Amino acid sequence: MTASNGPILIVEDVPNVLELLEVTLRFKGYAVITARNGEEALEAVTKQRPALIVTDILMPKMDGYAFVQKLRLNHETRSIPVVFLSATYVTPEDKQFALSLGAARFMEKPIDTEDFLLTVAEILTQQPFTQPQPLDMERFYQGYRTRLEDKLRHKNSQIARAERLLPTLPSDQKPAFEALLRQSMRDRDEIQSELYDIYHTIEELKK
Repeated sequence: MTASNGPILIVEDVPNVLELLEVTLRFKGYAVITARNGEEALEAVTKQRPALIVTDILMPKMDGYAFVQKLRLNHETRSIPVVFLSATYVTPEDKQFALSLGAARFMEKPIDTEDFLLTVAEILTQQPFTQPQPLDMERFYQGYRTRLEDKLRHKNSQIARAERLLPTLPSDQKPAFEALLRQSMRDRDEIQSELYDIYHTIEELKK
């Protein structure tokens, strides 16, 4: 497989991270298309089949886990290699779940650009990607639920720590921690929304 088989699709909702990845790849001569969440990415894949997908996990509307599961359930897109990126889902259990979805690689943020470029080149020049068997939906949703519940506990802990710390900080340090608190709250809200949908879906599967 070579880059001429299609562009690289980057799926990332944080603008500066998306720009960094896009500029890094374009500078090395790769064709790049972008999406800001899993829903946009699925639409992009139907229009132009990518040679490789690089996707964040924590995103609004449809996160990386759900996006890749949908790719794997469709025989037309099952064999597209995927690299997961994440600053939030970085425990061994998170990574194992990502690999169980058929990810070719898992990379933690912040991204080392040289390591990132080497990873991309290795995947695009290796033998055709082994087509993974998708997880059945019950196993997927049970694993997905566990990952989100762990992340929600972690985010709630971060928020509580930041809220306790803020009143004790000097005024010049407060803005940075207030920004951190706002981001943690946004992450928490996204995780809670995903969990609500999953609980509903699991109940439907049981019927």
